[in-house]
Amino acid sequence: MSLIELGFRQGGPAGFGLRRMLRDVSGEAKGLLDRGQQKSIQTDRVVLVPGPAEEVETVRWIYDQFSEHERRESDIAAALNENGIVTDLRHPWTRAGVHQVLTNEKYIGNNVYNRRSFKLKKKRVLNPPAMWIRHNGAFEGIIAPDLFLRTQQIIQERTHRYTDEELLVHLRQLLEREGALSGLIIDQADGLASSSVYRGRFNSLLRAYSLIGYTPERDYSFIETNRHLRSLHPAVVNSTLDSIRELGGSVVHDPASGLLNINDEFTASLLIARSRLTEAGTYRWFIRLDTGLAADITVAVRMDADNRDPLDYYLFPIMDLASGKLTLREDNAASLDTYRFSTLDFFFGMAQRTKVAEIA
Repeated sequence: MSLIELGFRQGGPAGFGLRRMLRDVSGEAKGLLDRGQQKSIQTDRVVLVPGPAEEVETVRWIYDQFSEHERRESDIAAALNENGIVTDLRHPWTRAGVHQVLTNEKYIGNNVYNRRSFKLKKKRVLNPPAMWIRHNGAFEGIIAPDLFLRTQQIIQERTHRYTDEELLVHLRQLLEREGALSGLIIDQADGLASSSVYRGRFNSLLRAYSLIGYTPERDYSFIETNRHLRSLHPAVVNSTLDSIRELGGSVVHDPASGLLNINDEFTASLLIARSRLTEAGTYRWFIRLDTGLAADITVAVRMDADNRDPLDYYLFPIMDLASGKLTLREDNAASLDTYRFSTLDFFFGMAQRTKVAEIA
């Protein structure tokens, strides 16, 4: 029997509202694991437990707003961001992030694994339920099972699988109502599949547009992406400032230049790199560094394929920046990926300060 079926957690972050608890071979709790922290003894096991009370209440609020008040995921995400609530990764909330909370069985205590398969340079594949490995009731849930079931029914009724023709009919009707189309217009339309569904089904929004005879005057998706990234940058900066201060570090932010002075020891700048799909079907990230700032470390936030959420982070020291421009591919040489990190934990560790008691 696998460890999943025994109820133990196999990799991955706990998620918002939950935490990872380390247990010894006899099942006794040994303490919570921090983000990025791994067990050191092979026989120890990891289980999920409810997180801080405020996060648990936020998760329950999300479910209540969606199932009882019929609010859309995008509206819920906007409300969370307006109230200064960030995700477990300290990122602003997105529609996709709220949807993940609403659909993951871990919130009712079920341990499910192998829902997706992923191979190098291949697209992620959704596995059929028969391939899933699960243990129901593996740990204490924070959402009632009947509320979770009702939520799934609402989602299924709202997002049943449309045929290509049905998707195009809905898109044509939206065009007639709005007079124009864009990713933002599609995502804001009630009862319509998301723009990501159209991109996935027809390879791009522009191809979907062409199939209904619509040619946009401008590339609105590019404009919206840039607007989204501009709005995301302050949130990334603010969450970074908060994280450094929570760890006991000091940081001064120059709003004019964007430069961060950390502990009066080193400076850093943060930039966001949008993903661009090439004609060959691969992704590129073009990074333009402001060499005039002369930041000791440049933190490049590489965005995912939809330019909605951070994919990973590159920490470039000034001594290794030969020019002001870099191009990142999906897979890069070791000379570049040496600077790649899945989280900003390493960067925060550089800023962390530990209080030392004075010796009498």
